[in-house]
Amino acid sequence: METTKDNFQHLNNDHSKVALVEGSDTTTYADLHNRINCMATGLLGDKDDLDEERIAFLMPASLDYVTMLFGVWRAGGIAVPLNVSSAIPELEHALTCAEVTRVVANGEYAEKIAELCSRLNIELKSVSDIMGDSSGQLPELSLNRRAMILFTSGTTNKPKGVVSTHKNIWAQITTLIEAWSWDYEDSIPLFLPLHHIHGIINVLCCGLWAGATVSLFPKFDMEAILDEVANHRYNVFMAVPTIYVKMIQHFESLEDSQLKAITDGFRKMRLNISGSAACPVKVYNQWLELTGQVLLERYGMTEIGMAISNPYDGERRAGAVGIPLPGVEVSLFDDDNNVITEEDKPGEIRIKGDNVFLEYWGNQEATEGSYHDGWFCTGDVAVKENGYYRIMGRSSVDIIKSGGYKLSALEIEGTLLTHEDIAECAVIGAPDEMWGEAVIAFIGLKPGKTMEYDVLKAWCDGKMSAYKIPKQIVIIDALPRNAMGKVTKPALKEQLP
Repeated sequence: METTKDNFQHLNNDHSKVALVEGSDTTTYADLHNRINCMATGLLGDKDDLDEERIAFLMPASLDYVTMLFGVWRAGGIAVPLNVSSAIPELEHALTCAEVTRVVANGEYAEKIAELCSRLNIELKSVSDIMGDSSGQLPELSLNRRAMILFTSGTTNKPKGVVSTHKNIWAQITTLIEAWSWDYEDSIPLFLPLHHIHGIINVLCCGLWAGATVSLFPKFDMEAILDEVANHRYNVFMAVPTIYVKMIQHFESLEDSQLKAITDGFRKMRLNISGSAACPVKVYNQWLELTGQVLLERYGMTEIGMAISNPYDGERRAGAVGIPLPGVEVSLFDDDNNVITEEDKPGEIRIKGDNVFLEYWGNQEATEGSYHDGWFCTGDVAVKENGYYRIMGRSSVDIIKSGGYKLSALEIEGTLLTHEDIAECAVIGAPDEMWGEAVIAFIGLKPGKTMEYDVLKAWCDGKMSAYKIPKQIVIIDALPRNAMGKVTKPALKEQLP
C-alpha cells in the first residue's frame, strides 16, 4: 500500500536548514517537523486517526498556518483552509458545505468567526489550545485518503468544495518540482492567499518538498518584499498579473538608484512566474524590458493543480501557457465532444492524470457532470498554435459568440491594454438581437485621461478585426476583482446601462 510517510522528506528531525522566515523569526525544517507532529498529536487527542474529519483554519501565511495544514494531514484529517478576507456568509457556506467540525483561528480571526462557530455549534480553538506537548503515535495514511477541501471561486454559482487526495497533492507537487527545476537552494516569498492552489501547492508545498526557504507574508507588502528583492534574498518569484502591474506602476515613482537595485534583484533570479489569471502581453513585455526576466506563464485550476506550462528550459511565448506538464494528459474537444486534432481551432480543455481532484464534497451530481468519458471538463477554451496552448477564456464568461464567431475576451482585453490611456479593462458579451452577443468593454483610465467611444473605435480599427471591436464602452473607476486578482465578470454584467 502506498502511504504518505515518505512525502516531504526534508521535514525530519535532523534537518537544520531554515524552512520558513516570518519577519525576523526563522524556523528550521527540524523544528517545523517537531511542531507539526505536536499539532497532529494535539488534534488526535485520544484518537488513533482523525478519519477524514474536516478541520478548518482561518489564518494568513504564517508558521501557525503551515503547522495547521501539515498537522491536519499527518493526523489523518481533511484540511479546509479558509479565506481570511471572506465575509461571514461566505465563511458560513464553506463551513456548512464541508461539514466542518472544528475551526482553528487566533486573535482577530478568532473574534471574526466566533459568533458564526457558536451559531453552527462548531468548536473554535486557537493553535496554542490544541498544540501537544510532545509528538505521539501518528497514523499511517494511504495516498488515496482525502487530504484537503478548497473552494472554487463561485463566479457563476455557489462555490463548490474541491476534494483532493494525498495522491492528487503528491502528483501536483512532483510534476512542478520536475518541470520548474525546484532546488534545495531556492528561496521564495509567499504572499499569495493561502486558501488557493497557487499559494498552497505552487509555492508553499513545492518549496518545502524541495527543501527550499519560504518567506511568509500575511499579504503583499510591496515595500518589504521589494527591499528583500533588492538585497537578493530570493531566486524564485511567483505572482498574479495584478501584482506585476502594481510593481511596474510603482517603479515609475522610484529614483534611478532604487529602481536599479530592485530590477537587478529580479534580473539575477532563476525564475519569475505569472499565473491565476491571463498575463497581458503588454505586461509580459514590460517586465522583460525592466528586469530581463522572461515570465513563465502556466495554466491550472483548483480541481487539477497545474496542467500546462511554458518550459523552464526552452521558448516561453507571450500570451501562451505552453505545453502539458509531465504526467498530465491534455486534449481539446469541440461542442460535439470530438477531439480536436488540428491547430488553430478552439476547443474546451479537458484533463486526465493523477493531479485531477477526487470529487466535489457532498455534490455527486456536480462531480459526475464535470467529466465526460473519463476526461475532466475544465470549462476553459483554448487554441493550439505551433504546439503551444493559448487560453481564449472561460467558456461561460470569456468566450463571446458574436456573428458566428467565437471571440476571446482575453485577446480583446490584451489589445485594449496597449492603448496608452487605458490602465485596466474587462470585456464581456451582452445579448444583442443582430449579433447574438455584442462585445462590451469596461475601461479604467489612467489619472486625468478621458475617452470617447468614436475615438477608441477609430484606434481599434487598426488593431483588430471589425467583429472584435467593442460595440460599447463603459468607463469604470475600478474593476471588481477577487482575492487572486481575477476580474469577476458577472458583477460587470449587472452594471450594464
